[in-house]
Amino acid sequence: MYAVVRSGSKQQKVAVGDVIEIDKMDLKANTVGSTLTLPVVMVVDGETVTATGLDKAAVTVEILGATKGPKIVIQKYKNKTGYKKRQGHRQKYTQVKVTDISLSA
Repeated sequence: MYAVVRSGSKQQKVAVGDVIEIDKMDLKANTVGSTLTLPVVMVVDGETVTATGLDKAAVTVEILGATKGPKIVIQKYKNKTGYKKRQGHRQKYTQVKVTDISLSA
């Protein structure tokens, strides 16, 4: 059994036991070890695919901590003008572990 969940503006395919990274959450309000529920978009259980009537369905996740994504280097250059600009970015994520997928909450 697996589910497609929405976290922020992204959707991810998850199963019980998966460790995924979602957009950064406020860890002051949600401490490490606490649980959250993510909204479900679709559930697949063997041959059965459920995509409607998932108002009560929920995926429970446990917060593991904060992580960072890979470093991305942005470079801008204009020929013959001496213009060069270099900028870096490293996205911040919250790492969570999927503990339960339930169709009725």
